[in-house]
Amino acid sequence: MRMLVAAVLLIASSAAMADEVDDAHKLAITGRDAYWNCLAREYPSDTNRAMSDQEFSSLIGSVCASERQNFRVSLIDFLSLQFPTQGTDARLSTANRAIELAQKDIVTAFVRRKAAAK
Repeated sequence: MRMLVAAVLLIASSAAMADEVDDAHKLAITGRDAYWNCLAREYPSDTNRAMSDQEFSSLIGSVCASERQNFRVSLIDFLSLQFPTQGTDARLSTANRAIELAQKDIVTAFVRRKAAAK
């Protein structure tokens, strides 16, 4: 009987952990989408059309600060649940790399649009 109770408790705690990981994943996706949407709002701005590639890259690196931080925090939270043995520095590095890649994608689209317009 004790083994049965222990098995049920183990299954219940595993299910609770899975729910927690799933919730953290959803928050990370929501954070990512909010950050991407904020960056996307900067992309078509009329004032940006006259910018150089470097100016636009600098602008993208400075906008959407709260969305960027929310994405970073929610992604780190998810990674800490998904990969509990991974170090804090590795999780921070992964989150920063995701942000860097999002910014790079927007800048690449900007550069390609300018080149196509010429």
